[in-house]
Amino acid sequence: MKELRVISGQAKGHPLKAVPGSGTRPTTDKVKEALFSMIGPYFNDGERVLDLFAGTGGLGIEALSRGADSAVFIDSSPQSIEIVRRNLESTRLAGRAAVYRNEARRALKVLARAGEPFDLIFLDPPYAMKDCDAILMEMAKLALTAEGAFAVIEHHPDVVYADAFGGYTRSRYAVYGEIAVSIYRYAAEEADPSEEEQEANANE
Repeated sequence: MKELRVISGQAKGHPLKAVPGSGTRPTTDKVKEALFSMIGPYFNDGERVLDLFAGTGGLGIEALSRGADSAVFIDSSPQSIEIVRRNLESTRLAGRAAVYRNEARRALKVLARAGEPFDLIFLDPPYAMKDCDAILMEMAKLALTAEGAFAVIEHHPDVVYADAFGGYTRSRYAVYGEIAVSIYRYAAEEADPSEEEQEANANE
């Protein structure tokens, strides 16, 4: 595997350790560079980042290096969590990060208690998972998605996600070999009405 590294910003050029074995699929530098060029190369407005299937932590670390204020890294694998922590320490970005071992949906419920939404959300799950749209809608329901937030899904090109769902509208789509990237923007006013609102409208 080609060496992973931080592409730009504070930790530019710093190598990142990979998770041993073949269970994770780190985002390549080519895809990472293209992805950040699409969502905005640098950050300086106090952005909060969620790297939900963190793996090596490469996406969240790249965002921190480019100026994001803080990042939360979630993964269910103890090996991945150890690698994320080591990569954060070696890039000197650990002070702006929180790392938790947890299953994704369970982690969302824990994060919701803090009441702080995220401005940039990365979903790069195992390719067997095909319900990232449901996860994003759950995040919106739990008030974890900030107004105007970007949500990035990495998925196999054969997996089809809708152009819009639950307040998320796809702004960019690109395919790089066996990796597809769908980038969504969130607007609460475009979200589907709640069941209560639907019932109220039906009774008018």
